[in-house]
Amino acid sequence: MKARIYQPAKTAMQSGRANTRRWVLESVPETGKLRDPLMGWTGSADMDRQWRLRFDSKDEAVAYAERRGVGYVVEAPHPRTLRPKSYAANFRWDRPE
Repeated sequence: MKARIYQPAKTAMQSGRANTRRWVLESVPETGKLRDPLMGWTGSADMDRQWRLRFDSKDEAVAYAERRGVGYVVEAPHPRTLRPKSYAANFRWDRPE
């Protein structure tokens, strides 16, 4: 069983940074999903894809994975880039169109 440890990115539907400071340990699916030919439903026999754990720090997530004997990959978070903006810049007369 493999797992990945990462910090989730901010979703497009929120303006704040809620739920982005915690670390997530989730399983990596080993097999693909199966499609039922009659009904069209998708399913899987892989029960390990159903778990996702949240931790306050990366070290806690790594310690948990090592304690349980789970192989893991740590994905570093992307740095946050801030572009300074001002509301008045929307009304500049020399603004590029």
